[in-house]
Amino acid sequence: MTADAAYLVVGVGLLLAVALPTLLQRWAFSAPMALVATGLLVGVLPPFETARVSPLEHPAITEHAAELCIIIALMGVGLALDRPLERTRASWRAWRSTWRLLVVAMPLCIAGVALLGWWVMALPPAAALLLGAALAPTDPVLAADVQVDGPTTTEGEHIDEHDDVRFALTSEGGLNDALAFPFVYAAIFLADKGPVTEWWLRWLSWELVGKVAIGVAVGYVGGWALGRVAFRSRSAVFRFAEQGEPLLALAGTLAVYGLTELVGGWGFLAVFVAALRLRAQERHDEYHGVMHEMVERLELLLTLLLLLALGVALGDGLLGHLTWQGALVGIALVFFIRPVTAWLALGRQSEVDQAGNQSLGPRERLVTAFFGVRGIGSIYYIAYALHETSIENAEILWSTVGFTILLSVVVHGMAATPAMRWLEAAREQPAHGASDPV
Repeated sequence: MTADAAYLVVGVGLLLAVALPTLLQRWAFSAPMALVATGLLVGVLPPFETARVSPLEHPAITEHAAELCIIIALMGVGLALDRPLERTRASWRAWRSTWRLLVVAMPLCIAGVALLGWWVMALPPAAALLLGAALAPTDPVLAADVQVDGPTTTEGEHIDEHDDVRFALTSEGGLNDALAFPFVYAAIFLADKGPVTEWWLRWLSWELVGKVAIGVAVGYVGGWALGRVAFRSRSAVFRFAEQGEPLLALAGTLAVYGLTELVGGWGFLAVFVAALRLRAQERHDEYHGVMHEMVERLELLLTLLLLLALGVALGDGLLGHLTWQGALVGIALVFFIRPVTAWLALGRQSEVDQAGNQSLGPRERLVTAFFGVRGIGSIYYIAYALHETSIENAEILWSTVGFTILLSVVVHGMAATPAMRWLEAAREQPAHGASDPV
């Protein structure tokens, strides 16, 4: 692909990215679907048919492009959440749907996909576990249609307090990208170090506990420091909130992520925690909205490029090693494993508990369980693991992941608008019924 052709593709893609969210908001057709389709079309047009966008041929570019997109998205997600996470029982209970999805549903998803990968696809144990770990996290990048829109900076009601579905899916996407990493490392250890008995103690103490603790600590301190500088610095030069300078969010994202990775923690987790801690300072200040808007725009640009590249790669042979067994695993994850495990994890909840906290009713529980969007995170984990070690059946893994992402983009993209309308209509019915005269 020539430079001029690349400029054309990116320019058209940018126009689509700007126009599609508004054009498609009333239809069961999402912007990610349109962008992937555009990439597929680009891949077969004569000026671009010689372009090579295979992640197998460009593993480092694939890994770092997905990595950057994820950390930007995690900062945006953390800033968007109105519901605080504080050291109180009430606050932790308000996040209980998130904890259930992380602690119960995600490990069950990993186990279910890994089992099918080993049993149905005949993958070696390390490859099967990597497939499960890579496909486990829901995506904070492609799930915008079912997530909270942005921070509420006015006093009073918060949007996500009355939409537990959007809150649960947003907060889950913010945390499970980091918490899937220990299981990716379990697959790497299984390939490199042999039987589980040889490395389980190190994995448990360091990968699962130590790096999580470091990520939380660095993120908390980093978010506090960013907020302290932005809102309360003694020097007017550094009170970025007064200046309305949005680049603090990007600077903080990169600095916190880089520092955490340098000291050995999980950088994804640190970025999300830093965003939450930054948002906690002067929670209702309009500056949070300014930062979120800038991050959202940058995330949109990066997502555009990755989705176009994914579409081109799909048309360039990424699905060339897809077997019917791999397709079956992807279908099972989207339609069975994720919905069932999340449904079980969320459990039966009253709509308002004794403490007055909002909960997921039956309809909300169903929608939350179904919308486990797979996307950029899965691309990153496969690219990262294959860069760290040699795992058999790399082509099959890429084809299966690519198919699953494509399936998720189509199915969840088509279902998002009708599902959200269904929930909104169901919420309005009791109010209308109450106002009708008897």
